[in-house]
Amino acid sequence: MTTPHDSPLGRETRYAQRHDPALLFPIARAAGRDALGLGAALPFHGVDLWNAYELSWLDARGKPQIALARFAVPASSPNLIESKSFKLYLGSFSGTRMAGTDAVRACLVSDLSRAAGAPVEVALTPPADFAAERIETLDGECIDDLDLAISDYGPPRPEYLSAEVTERIEEVLVSHLLKSNCPVTGQPDWASVQIAYAGPRIAREGLLRYLVSFRDHSDFHEQCVERIFCDIRARCACERLAVYARYTRRGGLDINPWRSTSAGVPPNPRLARQ
Repeated sequence: MTTPHDSPLGRETRYAQRHDPALLFPIARAAGRDALGLGAALPFHGVDLWNAYELSWLDARGKPQIALARFAVPASSPNLIESKSFKLYLGSFSGTRMAGTDAVRACLVSDLSRAAGAPVEVALTPPADFAAERIETLDGECIDDLDLAISDYGPPRPEYLSAEVTERIEEVLVSHLLKSNCPVTGQPDWASVQIAYAGPRIAREGLLRYLVSFRDHSDFHEQCVERIFCDIRARCACERLAVYARYTRRGGLDINPWRSTSAGVPPNPRLARQ
């Protein structure tokens, strides 16, 4: 079984210029989920939304082409795809002649679905549609202005979480203070997080302390979001819950995991830091 330390992370990089699906490095989700005590029956639905800003290939006559790419990897897939390998794989199209955009998309779908172990959705946005791209914000009430003194930056502390069981509400809360670290290189990963729930009112001060306690924690984006989902659901007895993290871009890619008690796919807004 492959591990994160077998991946291209933190190693000297060879930038391929010909399409090479072997560059993709899948990592089994099971290890991270075992650490959370999750079995085969997951307590959430979800998807990992990726946005790529550095996709280019050659047309049949050798002229470079570009597009923005969006990928949806189901959380039910057995594997996540390590981000640096994803970047190197996308870069391998740069010197590859393709018959057209449809051929590029079909190739991406095939390669990524094989690596993830489940169907991956791919959408490409050509330059003609770039004008429609917008900077947006996450819906919800931001809790970052709470007047708190904080000195605990990890490991994550679910004991900070609590809820008022006598008051049941439905609300959406947002924080831009989520930070974790790459488990291999230690590089910082920055994110905004949206928590939509119905049930007992979550104590906001404790929630913010909990989110900040990820600051020195090392884990992949997807596993951090699953930990947040599981901790909030266990400690706050939510009837409905969705956790959505929008991570900042690295290597032309941003990763945006969403986990929810309800099935579906969230919107894919591009935030100011993305």
